Amino acid sequence: MLDAVYRPASSAGSALDEPGRVYSVFAFQQLDDDEIARLRCHLYCPECQGLAYYRKASKDGKAACFGSRYHAADCLEFKPSSSRKLEEADAQIVNDIVLQHDAMQIDFNLAPSKQRQLHTSTKTPRPLKPALTSQSPQSILADGESTPTTPVTNSQADEAKKQSELAKPKEGLQRLLHSLLRGSELQQSQLWVYTDEKYRWRAKNLFVNFADAEPTDNGAPRMYWGTLSHADKQLNWLNPAENKHIGIPIDAYQAKFKQRFNIDEASELAGAAIIVFGRCYWNKDKSRKIIQLWNKDIRRMHIILTED
Repeated sequence: MLDAVYRPASSAGSALDEPGRVYSVFAFQQLDDDEIARLRCHLYCPECQGLAYYRKASKDGKAACFGSRYHAADCLEFKPSSSRKLEEADAQIVNDIVLQHDAMQIDFNLAPSKQRQLHTSTKTPRPLKPALTSQSPQSILADGESTPTTPVTNSQADEAKKQSELAKPKEGLQRLLHSLLRGSELQQSQLWVYTDEKYRWRAKNLFVNFADAEPTDNGAPRMYWGTLSHADKQLNWLNPAENKHIGIPIDAYQAKFKQRFNIDEASELAGAAIIVFGRCYWNKDKSRKIIQLWNKDIRRMHIILTED
């Protein structure tokens, strides 16, 4: 269980009368020991409100988690679907990257059907990085730019490049979307995320839920994500559930969209999860925000349909 509700008992009545605060396990494990001790006795399952517990990460590699012995029989957390298990596993993998690495690259070429096969282990080893000394090829500045320092040999430069590549894992859109849906710390992190070999962004500036989408001053793209309420019958527009004033036009690449995600009818998209690398701007009368897929490149979008 990746989420739990903190709800202290009040003198006015039952703890279940209070709205509570939802913690992701990734945020909870970052609290100091005293805070964890104060909160852990007042945790509940977010689905069925059964009393929950927190288990910290173990030395044998088990990840920190929330759990409960008091789930209702029909609680989704008690009998998670296969897709939910996959989302939680992917969220843990991405969270490991956030904790263990300085950067990550998005692999837009990874086909949807292949994305589940990568990183079957939740452990992401952190490669050793070369120290920044007078023999290092570059000195990294605070703003993320780099500047040459002492000249180095070709072999030293090649080795430094190899170490840099090892330290920058690659992930496909499906795993990133799964992790965002399950509340990983990716969206709030300082992780550098490369959208190609040249351009990079802080994760906290790159990933934007539809509810918070706003046109950027310079038309810079973002990774917009969330769920869909529906698509129009002609499959010209996708409509996010989180913001009724946003539309995603797909008419210009509709055939490629239907082929890539195996879509026949607009009704199949209701409730689907989606992530789009694109730019957000106003329509002519500023009554609706448009999210345009970057370069109309279908590889820069991913859809996860709901289960039957």
